[in-house]
Amino acid sequence: MKPLHAALLACAAILSTPASAQEGPQLNLPRVQLTAGFHQIDTQVATTPDEQALGLMFRKEMPQHEGMLFVFPSARQQCFWMKNTLIPLTAAFVADDGTIVNLEDMKPQTTQSHCSKKPVRFVLEVNQGWFERKGLKAGTKLSGRPFANPQ
Repeated sequence: MKPLHAALLACAAILSTPASAQEGPQLNLPRVQLTAGFHQIDTQVATTPDEQALGLMFRKEMPQHEGMLFVFPSARQQCFWMKNTLIPLTAAFVADDGTIVNLEDMKPQTTQSHCSKKPVRFVLEVNQGWFERKGLKAGTKLSGRPFANPQ
């Protein structure tokens, strides 16, 4: 088999495999592990305006142990909405030291703003109900590399 033909077959095989649990337009984002007590969250990290604008839009589901961490260059009031987002999410607005400032449940496909109660650089989105099921609330401290060296 010629190398070009083999490469084309490999690409076709990849493209024809079933979509991952996170369907929709995807970016190849870096991942970081966060913890809240003994609970772990495997997060994709969105740092650029384009990554943040896409966020979790168009995905039909997300594994329960996963989320997306939005990292902004400076602390300010952060507001999120759910246009084109198909799954219910909870946004945790997080201070530089990893402390959850406030939690906001967000309904899919709405343009209602959900904002941080004070300036923050981090917002963690997870499946709605994840924090509640784990008994986590405002004041809980998250741990992980992003919070190791607060600016």
